[in-house]
Amino acid sequence: MSSSTPATSLTRRDFLARTGAAAAMLSGAPLLADADLSRLAATAAAPAPVKRYPIGIELYAVRKELARDLPNTLATVRRFGYQVVEFYAPYLSWTLPYAKEVRTMLDDLGLRCYSTHNGFIALTPGDTMSNAIELNQILGARHIVLASPPFDHATEDEWKRLAGQLAAASELLRPHGLLAGMHNHDAEWATLPGGQRVMELIAAGTPADFVLQLDVGTCVKAGADPVAWVRANPGRIRSVHLKDWAPGEESAEKSYRVLFGEGVAPWKPLMAALESVGGVEFYLMEQEGSRFSEFETARRCLARWTSMRRGR
Repeated sequence: MSSSTPATSLTRRDFLARTGAAAAMLSGAPLLADADLSRLAATAAAPAPVKRYPIGIELYAVRKELARDLPNTLATVRRFGYQVVEFYAPYLSWTLPYAKEVRTMLDDLGLRCYSTHNGFIALTPGDTMSNAIELNQILGARHIVLASPPFDHATEDEWKRLAGQLAAASELLRPHGLLAGMHNHDAEWATLPGGQRVMELIAAGTPADFVLQLDVGTCVKAGADPVAWVRANPGRIRSVHLKDWAPGEESAEKSYRVLFGEGVAPWKPLMAALESVGGVEFYLMEQEGSRFSEFETARRCLARWTSMRRGR
């Protein structure tokens, strides 16, 4: 090349080298795009993973066995396939060292305790609440749930006062990583003189993170619609008691003596609502008594649950 040739001039060899590289790049581009598109299509076509909700048992369902032999009771329900347990009021009498022993048992078995059932005193400022906080933290619980109100019958003003006390408990528990909650019975579905149902008053008078633990059987017995209740309280139904109910007398193995899935509760639409809007985190089987032993009842109820979940 002469000295007069511009700096941008290309030799024939340079031209061919560059145009060849460009052609190679262009010819390869569609292949790369096709591969990328294939990967994207495969990702889009893949089904979303199904969220798993732990299945547990409220230990009141095996209360006689629990009082007789706590370690064996925990081992037995775990062998059946339960993943979570909910202790009820007698746990408040445990010493802290014993609670640590129980936590070790849970860990060794692969069980979790996410909530406990409590009397009203555990949600009232004082020594019992402080003790409940420590015990629940040891157990790894998230929710301290009021098992039942501190009265059998109450006026509307008394229910409002209770809602205020539960809201105050929420404020005290929250800094400890715990949420307050309440478990309903059929009486809480009664309509008050002001037009609200008791559960509506409780929900309105407590903070959004207050747990409205749904007992399905008592809700159904009271004639309330559990699906509508869940949809009306999005994100607040963090746990559920899987109790069924059927019209009839207990002497005829009806009422609450039917096993899970044998009653009239609308389980499939209810679970769909709980998992789409209700905010459920885990389920708890609760059977107050049946024609079978406590352990056999627990085993049969879980088998029915497992079968129902497979077919959802």
